[in-house]
Amino acid sequence: YNVVALKEKGWAGLISTVAVMSVDLGSEWMKVAIVKPGVPMEIALNKESRRKTPVAVCLKENERLFGDNALGMSVKNPKFVYRHLQSLLGKKHDNPQVAIYQKRFPEHKLVKDEIRGTVLFRNSEEMEYSPEELLGMVLNYSRALAQDFAEQPIKDAVITVPAFFNQAERRAVLQAAQMAGVKVLQLINDNTAVALNYGVFRRKDINSTAQNIMFYDMGSGSTTATIVTYQTVKTKESGTQPQLQIRGVGFDRSLGGFEMELRLRDHLAKLFNEQKKTPKDVRENHRAMAKLLKEAQRLKTVLSANADFMAQVEGLMEDIDFKAKVTRVEFEDLCADLFEKVPGPVHEALSSAEMSLDEIEQVILVGGATRVPKVQEVLLKAVGKEELGKNINADEAGAMGAVYQAAALSKAFKVKPFLVREAAVFPIQVEFTRETEEEDGSKSLKHNKRVLFQRMAPYPQRKVITFNRYTDDFAFYINYGDLSFLSEDDLSVFGSFNLTTVQLSGVGSSFQKHIDAESKGIKAHFNMDESGVLLLDRVSTTSLESEDEKRTDEAEKTEAEKEVEKKAKPQKKSKISEDVAVELQVNDILNPSLEAITSSKKKLQDLTDRDLEKHEREKTLNSLEAFIFETQDKMYQEEYQAVVSEEEKEEITAKLSEASAWLDEEGYSATTKELREKLQELRKLCKAVFFRVEERKKWPDRLVALDNMLNQSSFFLRGARSIPEDDQIFTDVELKTLEKVINETTTWKNDTVAEQEKRSPTERPVLLSKDIEAKLSLLDREVNYLLNKAKFAKPKAKPKNNSTTTPPKSSSKANSSQTEDKVIPPEETKDQEGNDEVRPGEEPPIKEPAGQNTDSSSPSQLEDETATTGMFFIATTLLCVND
Repeated sequence: YNVVALKEKGWAGLISTVAVMSVDLGSEWMKVAIVKPGVPMEIALNKESRRKTPVAVCLKENERLFGDNALGMSVKNPKFVYRHLQSLLGKKHDNPQVAIYQKRFPEHKLVKDEIRGTVLFRNSEEMEYSPEELLGMVLNYSRALAQDFAEQPIKDAVITVPAFFNQAERRAVLQAAQMAGVKVLQLINDNTAVALNYGVFRRKDINSTAQNIMFYDMGSGSTTATIVTYQTVKTKESGTQPQLQIRGVGFDRSLGGFEMELRLRDHLAKLFNEQKKTPKDVRENHRAMAKLLKEAQRLKTVLSANADFMAQVEGLMEDIDFKAKVTRVEFEDLCADLFEKVPGPVHEALSSAEMSLDEIEQVILVGGATRVPKVQEVLLKAVGKEELGKNINADEAGAMGAVYQAAALSKAFKVKPFLVREAAVFPIQVEFTRETEEEDGSKSLKHNKRVLFQRMAPYPQRKVITFNRYTDDFAFYINYGDLSFLSEDDLSVFGSFNLTTVQLSGVGSSFQKHIDAESKGIKAHFNMDESGVLLLDRVSTTSLESEDEKRTDEAEKTEAEKEVEKKAKPQKKSKISEDVAVELQVNDILNPSLEAITSSKKKLQDLTDRDLEKHEREKTLNSLEAFIFETQDKMYQEEYQAVVSEEEKEEITAKLSEASAWLDEEGYSATTKELREKLQELRKLCKAVFFRVEERKKWPDRLVALDNMLNQSSFFLRGARSIPEDDQIFTDVELKTLEKVINETTTWKNDTVAEQEKRSPTERPVLLSKDIEAKLSLLDREVNYLLNKAKFAKPKAKPKNNSTTTPPKSSSKANSSQTEDKVIPPEETKDQEGNDEVRPGEEPPIKEPAGQNTDSSSPSQLEDETATTGMFFIATTLLCVND
């Protein structure tokens, strides 16, 4: 299992806070996994005990729902249910992807964020939500699921994103996590997470020979083909370790299972309109179309295993039922152009990896949409293999790979190393314009481009770009490189090709400080981190300055001597680096301001607090209702009637009826505090009755336990006193103390039970279970003290046996011993013929020498047997008492 464990024993005290999680964040579903001490890697079940949860949130008035509950509400009121948010992240309002989303979900009102130019969902005139805020709610919910499953707080997470997410999209996910209070250890590409999961469980199959595997992942919203190379490599830190390297990636943002479902939905709508059961167009009814989409999702799944199926929706519109037969052939005709696009990501992945299909050992299916038979048929033909690999969990591999990475990044766990080399799908370059002088003396501007990260460049990685010909302030630009490998559709939804404008100031003054030094240019330090996000760490001027060789006779040297010395010995130079001021202007998607992030966090926290308050109120209301109902029923049960007086019963019944009436009239609008006070009042009223019933239930078992303890203690005391004086290990005070406790306990039990029998059942009992337990504990403590003393007592030395029998010869060392260990001899048994029988595990009986008296025992032997019997008795008693 590639054991995940605590790094140090000292972490044991932090077990309650070291769990980490992963979120495999798909466009339609998410899978959550955890790692905690004792649970290496496990998928967290949601509240419906399912292993995957819809990425959906419902915001309706004072109600917020997630997952399956939100999805259920989408049929009743789709206007307030938000899903497929992934396609809107990092997009401006005029992005074609926004128009596609609006067409798919016409019930939503999308407006422009005037500050950032992005999209907002207008929930009402007073409330608007950004896709990042809605996703933040989902991530917060995923964290709650993980915490409930792990039974401890969790904050650290690894979150999967599509490999084709650009810089703006990755930053949007990080912003959503920040709003949700989730600390992101890393954004891992979903294809990399799948590849890691595959490699971790096949570690033994990886060797120095490179193995190339293609993962073909068709999910709900998109398709990605990834070529991964597995092999072992040598490292300085850990020796030879397995490694995966992403070699090629191809994708199609528009090819996925959801588009197939939408086409099925529209086909069902067409069939319903053709039935002409109503003059209205079903496509104009949002609720009816949501019902058809739900049926289309079921239909797609069923047609993967059946040639045809009867689609049906009760009360689709105007109480009209819908029923129509759909065949797999019809479904394949509806999606014919989609199936034609299946090979596209494969060819693109091969192109980016500069490989051929012959170099690919296996093509493995990932993602729910790969279960569609036509997808497998077209893909198998495109890759030219005998079969497609189905040897990983297509739904959960991403979550499990990501949680393994989470454990590796956490400080609390250690895992077997598995090196991961990610790859940047989109090239990034630095551009700048510089004035140059031509041969004729004229000046012109020259635009320069330097590749920072080429396509499929590995990361995390740091890069430095040096500007050599600038001596004063200037600006440069960070942009995407050549994206000609993208299709027109992909380019149209990609967003801005320009990332950041970098304005430098203080360059000239920095060089002026060291005017005599040799300029080595201006260095810009870049870092593409583990999440694939590009950062500009710093920009600095760099110079080399000579170090003067100082000597006491320096002034006495002639110029000729100095010149000779300079030629003979090169001068040492020191590096001077000074940071310059950097001003960044984001050109793709403006990051939300600190104030906006704070406001969003408060908005989400207020909703969470409201949910918690609502949950607490519902819990208290349910508790109050249950208490009233159950207590009314108890008043008629025999065990309660036996202990309640008529006056008490009347008062309790009246109060319960009063509370029930209050609930019917005012309770459902009452505050949590009012409900809690009402419940506490009723519990206080019934406390004495409940106490009497509970005590009477406990008496039988506890009195039997006390009687058993008294018998065992007395038995032990008699045995302890029967030990001969020479072998006695207990003092007289110890034995008298035990006797006193036994007598006092017996007297207390007899007197209290007798007193209780005189009392009425409706009175407070004098025989209390806690008092019985206290007496049991006292007896147990006294007996255990003596038993422990007996266990560790050493036997007293015995005088030597003066028998005339000649002892066997022994070494001088043995003869110097004053005493010998005494062993309790096993009892001898005879078989039916009178022969000596040897028991398993015992030594055979030793026959006495001929002529020796074996019928009598010496006094010393009798004493030994008596002592042994006493000790054996105590050991037996120990077992009895413990049992």
